Amino acid sequence: MKELSSRPRVAKLPDGQILSVADLPHANLSRWTASRKLVVVRSVVYGLLTQREALERYGLSEEEFTSWIKHFLDHGHDGLKCTKLKAYRQPEVVLVKVIKR
Repeated sequence: MKELSSRPRVAKLPDGQILSVADLPHANLSRWTASRKLVVVRSVVYGLLTQREALERYGLSEEEFTSWIKHFLDHGHDGLKCTKLKAYRQPEVVLVKVIKR
């Protein structure tokens, strides 16, 4: 893995915010929050880290990381919350009300 010092130290987000290396979560995390996941997703999407660097740094599988991206794109920040995953993974169910006559 390339050292972070050889990568850009900041990335400008479309809303004008600046994401820097200092904003990245620590590499030895034991608990992922939606906000931390979002920082890692943004750092890859906007070039602060490569996907490979993120996977190696945080010990993530490619499948896990791509699911973060998908859930974020489909549901925004809430899609990265563990408490919402079950609801977002459920297939859409159409409820039919049966009226007895």
